[in-house]
Amino acid sequence: MKTEVREGAVVALAVALSGALLGVLWWWLAPSVPLVGDVLNGNWVVYFKDTEGEQAVGVDGTFTLLALAFGLVSAVAVFLFRRRGGVPLVVGLAVGALLGSLLAWRVGVWLGPSGDVIAHAKEVGKGVAFSAPLKLGAKGVWLVWPLAALVVHLGLTALFGPRDVDPYAEQHAEGQPPHAAPPV
Repeated sequence: MKTEVREGAVVALAVALSGALLGVLWWWLAPSVPLVGDVLNGNWVVYFKDTEGEQAVGVDGTFTLLALAFGLVSAVAVFLFRRRGGVPLVVGLAVGALLGSLLAWRVGVWLGPSGDVIAHAKEVGKGVAFSAPLKLGAKGVWLVWPLAALVVHLGLTALFGPRDVDPYAEQHAEGQPPHAAPPV
């Protein structure tokens, strides 16, 4: 059992650390959301440059698709690492994927444009477009990676994992029905 727990912890750590790569890819591939600064009654305000643009949804969609891909890859890697499966391994995969999603989100926000949009608007000037900071509007996308990883790992284990021994195999070989009816 100690070995399984240790393997689960190693899997959790490895999967969680791969979240940094997801964060870099998200920062690199996510569409930029253009903002424009203006002065209204002496105060700076910031607006979307394109009020009907779908870039903000694209940021969430990019994270979701990347998380699905990372879930698939991490599940296949964990399955190939240890085909037997086991509860600690699956828990490690789920916890690592959730922590990886959170790390990816923080890395993407850290690498992205400044979070202080008013200061950024003042810096670029009135009416000049600039990129909004990366943010996730739908926080539930943090669960995409762990859920995808668990579903794929379950499928791989069901299809290609080792089979349990049939406890009734001897009875079948002797010609007896597996569950004989009790005498009346």
